[in-house]
Formats: sequence, C-alpha cells, structure tokens
Amino acid sequence: MNTQPRKHMLSALALAIAGIAAAGAAHGSAFELRENSVKAQGRAMAGSASAIGDASVVANNPAMMSTFDARTFQFDVTAIDLSFEFEGSGTAAAGSPLQQPLTGGDGGNAGDLTPVPAMSLIVPLSGDFEYLTLGAMVSVPFGLATEYDPDWMGRYHAVESDVRVIDLTLAASLELTERVSAGFGLIVQHSDVTLSNAIDFGSSLCANPATQPLCFQPDPVTGPYGPQKNDGFAEVSGTDTSIGWTIGLNMRPIDTLSLGYAYRSEVKHEVEGDADFTVPSEVAPILAATGQFVDTEGGATLVLPATHTFSATWQATDRLSLMGEARLTKWRSMEEVRIQFGNPLQPDSVENYNWHDSWFYSIGAEYALNDRWTLRGGVGRDESPVAFQHRTPRMPDEDRTWFAIGATWQATENWDITGAYTRIHIGDDPELDIVGGGARLTGAYDGGANLFGVSAQYRF
Repeated sequence: MNTQPRKHMLSALALAIAGIAAAGAAHGSAFELRENSVKAQGRAMAGSASAIGDASVVANNPAMMSTFDARTFQFDVTAIDLSFEFEGSGTAAAGSPLQQPLTGGDGGNAGDLTPVPAMSLIVPLSGDFEYLTLGAMVSVPFGLATEYDPDWMGRYHAVESDVRVIDLTLAASLELTERVSAGFGLIVQHSDVTLSNAIDFGSSLCANPATQPLCFQPDPVTGPYGPQKNDGFAEVSGTDTSIGWTIGLNMRPIDTLSLGYAYRSEVKHEVEGDADFTVPSEVAPILAATGQFVDTEGGATLVLPATHTFSATWQATDRLSLMGEARLTKWRSMEEVRIQFGNPLQPDSVENYNWHDSWFYSIGAEYALNDRWTLRGGVGRDESPVAFQHRTPRMPDEDRTWFAIGATWQATENWDITGAYTRIHIGDDPELDIVGGGARLTGAYDGGANLFGVSAQYRF
C-alpha cells in the first residue's frame, strides 16, 4: 500500500482550517468587523476616532476618552443580514481521466442574520487624577459566519465557517494639555473557530497508484469507488486567547476641529483544537492502513492584522459637523496558514494567502435638527485584500461601497438612543476559480449586507 500523503485531501482540510482567517466575507475588508459603534455606523464609520460623545472610542481611539466629563455607559448591537449566493459549476477529479461534473446545488444563501454586540464604559477621574480617564470595552473586531447546504457542489471547499473573535479592551487616556490627549489600551482577545467541509475520498483513491485499480473494478461507472462516490467529512474546531495593544492621539488645534490617530497592534494566535473526520465505511479499511484521517489534535498560527486609523471631525456650524476617516489594515500578516496535526502520520499542510494591505475611506456628516434629534449620514469605500487567485468560497471577497444613515434621540439629559441603517454593496460579482480537494470550482457570487444598529448611552 502506498502511504505517501494524499495531498489533495489534505489541501481540502487545509482550506477548512485556513478558514480561521477567512470566514464570512461581510462588511469590513476581508473578515474585519467595524460595527462597534452605531453612531459611527450612521456616518459610514467616518469620525470614529475623532468625534466627541461616542463611548466606543475606548477601542477606536482611547485618547478621545479625555473629552468625556461624566461617567458613561454605552451598549451597541448591530444585526448583520449577510447574503451570498453562488452560481457556477465545477469538476471532480479535476485533471484526471475520471474527471466529471460536480454534483449538488448552488449551496443556498450562505449568509445569515447575525448580531454583533459591543459594550463600553468610560470613567473620568477627579481630584489629583483629574487629567486621567479610564475605560473598558467588549467588542467583536473579526468574525461572522457562513454556511452552505452540506451537499452543494462546492462542499469540498467549504460547508460551515463559524469564527468568533472577542476583545476586552482596558484603556487609559491622559490629558497632556487642554488641546492634546494621548491614550493606551491593553487588548485581551479570544478566538473561537468551527469549520467544516466534505472530502472526496473516491477521487483520492483513484489518484493514488496503489489504490487506483479499485476504481476500475468492475468499471469506473458501476464500481463502488470513484469521484463523488465516497464522500467523507472534516470538522475543525479550536480556541485561543492572546494579547494585543492599542494607542491613540487626539489634537484639537482650534475649538471646531478634532484630529485623531489610532494604532492597533497585530495579535498572534496559536489556535489549538481538534480535527474530527467522518470516513465512509467502504474506504475505512483502506485508510486505516495509512494511519491518516483519524480524529486528532490540530493547530495553526493565525496573525490578525494591525490597523492605522486617521480621523477628523470639523464643527462647520453650530448644527452641522463634517467627518472623514481613512483606515489601513495590514493584511500582509496573512501570508500563509500552516496546519500541524497531533497525529504524526498526518503531515503539515500549507495554504498560501498572500493578501495585501487594504484601505477604507469614508466621509460623513451630522446635523442637529433640534435639542432632541441629531441626523447623520455617510458613504465609504472598502478595499478587499484578496486577489482573484486567492478567493475561496469561505472568502468570496471584493471591494465594497457603504451607504449609511442614522439618528440619535436625546431622550433625557442623561439618556440618548441611536439607530442606524447601512447598505453594503459589492460593485462587481466576485468570481472564483479554485482547485482543492481534487475538485475545481468556478463561478461568481451575488452578495451584499444590510446592517441594522441600535444603541443606548447613559451618563451618570
């Protein structure tokens, strides 16, 4: 029996584990989530690191906490209605004499309605420490989920992708002068991942010289082995907790202008968990001789990117404020994902990503209609870091455009309630042409997202 690694089956599993970094192309570049502030969301995130009165600055720019003169608690939640529908075709046993069309449907709508919460607290100190402000925030900077029908034509590339990254940010802001403040924050980040895809063991048996004769007994059409006849399943889950940091600067050169800069460090995760395999009974004895595709521990290194944010807010009149923002996400950290298994007979597998850094730009405005109501709106442009050759069903990413509106109601002197709606439009249908797990999948996606946000802020 030839026991050399069945590379194309391992590649399918690699794509699944690599989906740690590629689940749910949603609304920030790649799988970045920006929805930690409903007020900023109503301006397409313009001014998120420079506008006064939004407690989400604990994570977006801790230096801005010095502009708060009262203890403030804020709760935000955004419901993300993501839609991704595939149309295309493919071949099993791609490039071999047994090549055949992929069976199965289009996978249905891979998106879903997912809530993304955030919660923040800002506490200005007094007395000898009146120049110091403390803050804490829980937010979700990366993640989301996609799920296809388990028997769809792209099942060898992706079925379920569920990635949750949660931050606890503990921050402090120091008022250096009346017009300049600086901030620093410690980030405790937890990642939780569940991913799955099918494995075409039939194609693998036909590609291995030692087991290839099985595909011709009695013949390739009626025999018990062959492409898409012996599907198995792989599910990977893992968790990790790691540490990052953020710094910020706020300058107010004149009373009507606020300038903000924030840097968020990359966070390196050593994701550890389990790889669970479901092997069809007819091929289990054959695979048992190799010692491969048995349940085992597994892990991968994941480096979530650093970001630079440049932000400005101008109080143009007593009622009108104009905002702008530019954010650079350093996706070059996603060069590759290397999977290592606890089973020594299961070799490492590597998937190259080679993502590039990407920019997000937005402009927005707020208008105080009266003492009770503030209206806002904005537009943004979000670049994708994923080139065509690296696009997968887990990451059918493309450049996006944001259109946002929102409003705040000042219910009482201490309470305000905010709502926002954002439509994220994908300009060109993302196309893909990918080979993995012995299968080639080609086609295009029709997708986008609707974001519905609500928040409440209490000052005490």
